[in-house]
Amino acid sequence: MILVCGEALIDLFVGSPSPAGLSAEAVAGGSPFNVAIGIGRLGRPAAFLSTLSEDAFGIFLAGRLADVGVSASYLQRCPNPTTLSVVATSASGEPQYSFYAPDSADRALKIEMLPSQLPSSINAIAAGSYALGVEPIAGTIEALLCREAGSRAISLDPNVRARIVGDLTIYRERFERLLAYADIVKASDEDLHQLYPDQDLVACARAWLRRGPKLVIVTRGAEGPLAILGSSIIERPAPRVSVVDTVGAGDTFHAGLLSWLDAKALLTPSGINGLSIPQVTEALDFAAASAAIVCTRRGANPPTWDEVIRFMAERN
Repeated sequence: MILVCGEALIDLFVGSPSPAGLSAEAVAGGSPFNVAIGIGRLGRPAAFLSTLSEDAFGIFLAGRLADVGVSASYLQRCPNPTTLSVVATSASGEPQYSFYAPDSADRALKIEMLPSQLPSSINAIAAGSYALGVEPIAGTIEALLCREAGSRAISLDPNVRARIVGDLTIYRERFERLLAYADIVKASDEDLHQLYPDQDLVACARAWLRRGPKLVIVTRGAEGPLAILGSSIIERPAPRVSVVDTVGAGDTFHAGLLSWLDAKALLTPSGINGLSIPQVTEALDFAAASAAIVCTRRGANPPTWDEVIRFMAERN
């Protein structure tokens, strides 16, 4: 089972104005939440560790997790409101976010809320995004990763949200500290450009690799993913699709990557340590196909395993 840690929120998609005002559609969101949903949709066992509000949005988010079979065993509830993320998409389908998150539920997780120990059925932990940069949840996740490093495969995705985490220098320093616990790091080229302006992507990935992870992956949109495994660089193409929007694409890639590794019994510290180039290549292709499918849909609506397999077969 993969335990996903981090924020869950509501994406409020804003449409075109009308005489009555702006149209809007509220959908479930949050990068780690999307990863958990993606893993569940792909048919792999998953659980979500976070704090959800007791409000209507929190009830809705819990229902979405239940719909795809994600375990609620590690969920906490609190009276704090649910974070709202207002999303407008550009002409190219790129999302533009505004966050409304003061004292919200998704940052309320405290260390004393963590389970005293995790069962052996949890073989991996995934964490990321602004939950790694706002308190108290950031310190709580750091404590969990420190405690579980070496016992479970740990995968991190910075998914940088500067408007929420604030000082990127502080966020970068914390993320670099977390690299010592990680087996896998998945980041976008945009994440790296924000954290290390004007630095080469490959050089940044190699620097992260030296801090502890065994596999570092950089997604590059239409250019396809790039992975660093030891001294090897692995580049794969991105499937060509008609893009509706790219909301949730990176999260779906992360979910696809972890699900493929889990299905092949490779999502353990020893499994990641022993990965071969052909295995990483297959994992990247599956993850890229998963992300491509979600780009053909509005919002973070990840595919099933069978949908990904059919999609890949049609392009061979």
